[in-house]
Amino acid sequence: MSLWPVLEDEEMSPASRAVLDDIRRTRNTDFVNNFWRVLANDPALLKRTWESLKDVMAPGALDPLTKEMLYLAVSLANSCDYCVRSHTAAARAKGMSEAQLGELLGVVGMASETNKLAAGLQVPVDEAFLAPVSASGNAGN
Repeated sequence: MSLWPVLEDEEMSPASRAVLDDIRRTRNTDFVNNFWRVLANDPALLKRTWESLKDVMAPGALDPLTKEMLYLAVSLANSCDYCVRSHTAAARAKGMSEAQLGELLGVVGMASETNKLAAGLQVPVDEAFLAPVSASGNAGN
């Protein structure tokens, strides 16, 4: 059960309803999920979170599917069931195949395992990994 109520549109402040209207326009849908409806209890938090998400997920150097798959990977690592389900659905809607989902799960699982091994063993970072990386992606100057 949510700590804050899942608000229907008519239960929200005008400020929160305006954000939900922007979500509908931006996503070209009438559906607004429960995450946003819970955040609508705090109009400033809702607006700030939506504006940040729109900015981060906007077109850029990464394609929309890659962004959703990254969001899904972090959600898996953070054990956020709601976010895993939401971003799995979003990634599928953007074309993620079952094979891609399987590989993503494998990478997240392996990264989690090796991260914990490296952290637990306090493996020192190799000098080569500490070298600055130029804008072209090459180590060194």
